[in-house]
Amino acid sequence: MQYKEIVKVYEDISKTSKRLEKVDILSAFFIRLGKEGKSEWIYLLQGKVTPGYDVREFGMSRQLIIKALSASYGVSIESVVQMFNKIGDLGKIAAALAEKRRQSVLFSKKLTMESVFSNLQRILSVNGKGAVERKIQCLSEILASAEPVESQYIIRTVLQDLRIGVAEGIIRDALTLAFFREERESMGEKIQSAYDLSNDFAVVFDAAIKGKQALDEIRVIPGKPLNVMLAIKAASIAEAFSVCGIPAAVEYKYDGFRMLIHKKAGKIQLFTRKLEEVSKQFPDVVDAVKENIIGESFILDAEAVGYNPKNKKYLPFEAVSQRIKRKYDIDKLREKLPVEVNVFDVLYYDGNNYMNSPLSERRKILEKLVKNKKWVIKTSEFMIVHKENEAETFYAEALKEGQEGIMVKNLSASYQQGRKVGFMVKVKPVVNDIDLVIVGAEHGSGKRAGWLTSYIIACRSGEGEMLEIGKVSSGLKEKEEEGTSYEQMSELLKPLIISKEGSMVKVKPQIVVSVTYQNIQPSPSYSSGYALRFPRISAYRPDRTISDIATIEDIEREVRRWGKLYK
Repeated sequence: MQYKEIVKVYEDISKTSKRLEKVDILSAFFIRLGKEGKSEWIYLLQGKVTPGYDVREFGMSRQLIIKALSASYGVSIESVVQMFNKIGDLGKIAAALAEKRRQSVLFSKKLTMESVFSNLQRILSVNGKGAVERKIQCLSEILASAEPVESQYIIRTVLQDLRIGVAEGIIRDALTLAFFREERESMGEKIQSAYDLSNDFAVVFDAAIKGKQALDEIRVIPGKPLNVMLAIKAASIAEAFSVCGIPAAVEYKYDGFRMLIHKKAGKIQLFTRKLEEVSKQFPDVVDAVKENIIGESFILDAEAVGYNPKNKKYLPFEAVSQRIKRKYDIDKLREKLPVEVNVFDVLYYDGNNYMNSPLSERRKILEKLVKNKKWVIKTSEFMIVHKENEAETFYAEALKEGQEGIMVKNLSASYQQGRKVGFMVKVKPVVNDIDLVIVGAEHGSGKRAGWLTSYIIACRSGEGEMLEIGKVSSGLKEKEEEGTSYEQMSELLKPLIISKEGSMVKVKPQIVVSVTYQNIQPSPSYSSGYALRFPRISAYRPDRTISDIATIEDIEREVRRWGKLYK
């Protein structure tokens, strides 16, 4: 298969905003792809060459792409920089340079899917000494045979900014339509379940070709990260009960970060909700699991909460978040910022998948596995309640201990990862806060010169499109020792820049922040149709991805809530 075939798919999908049309385009492509026997090429539709659980990136910044374009097309780096300052889109610049080269070259070989995919995999896997030069060489090899429009999408893939609007749900529906056209009403959920378990569309693709039974045979595997189950918000315990039913389970809502604990063949691995492995950053947790959890193989869901080792008081997430990314001085940080692991669910244990078992059963199993040791590892504070006043008392105790609030859970519900299904609800004191992603920024001036200090923030649509909802300039610190600083945020954002216009830059949507606000109001100034009033960054969330940020439906729900409050 030639690369131009998937580029045609990119182009066709980009021309429509209609979900059903995108699904039709993709389903036709999947039928052709099935005949090729190369299911892994499906990753390219999300700008990747690896499954969803593989969080590695190509590692090519804007500056490296500029060097690669210079080398590939025989123009100076200065010329490419000038084009970028004018056009602001490296993909379009690649297409323009390829078009100019085409006018002077008579013959070139056609670019194949195999060559593009294999070279992109090489870029991903290259590391160590000389990695930069080898990455540039790999990219140049692909561009050497690329047509202009092919060059554009190759560069956007490496920048992980494909811009075609293909979310997981569209791929799921297209697979269903392609291979179960007559049963698509009933098979969509089965396809989704298979993806939830595998986190790998190539695995689902291969199974879908074979039929229903192959989809049923997909299993969760320890050592392979998967998405966690997500909670929805409720304004009160009464509202939470209306969602989860009575009796219900109530549990402390810890102000820490989610951690999936895997054990297989004696090896313990820790994964964040971003699917990143952090076992090396948390040797204390690995030791705690070895010493205090019984079992040969398991997957447990937990929350790691920081605490002050001197006064034994819990700390907010912001204090311990620096441990997630730290690659050095681990032992010092372990002593300075210890964590207590609160285990609250079991997904898999000694060969058995418990994800479809009710919470009440999973909790009983969990309590047999964990040897509770305060300030090290323990099962979460948990209680079954039948009345609202029982939950209110539990809620007050959680707040007194310094926790964020409580979780309310349906006792009969299964564990459905990656989706806000209404089986788990969070309740905390009324603070208007929401997780959003930074999609743009503005260069600062005065004492903030050289930094990116004003940030365009966005929620997401159901199709995965980023929808702007305001600009936030306050909340970060001037000095690093006080918390996440403007300088640190600038360092995080600069490698993600994909275009610029004047003092504004567009960045790849990757940095998630928690934002507090006064209220939400309609606004034609932003693509969401709404704007946050008086937004302020309360925390940088390195443990979260764009799949965790608020959706436009969440925003509209908040707008309706505010409408009711002020009637």
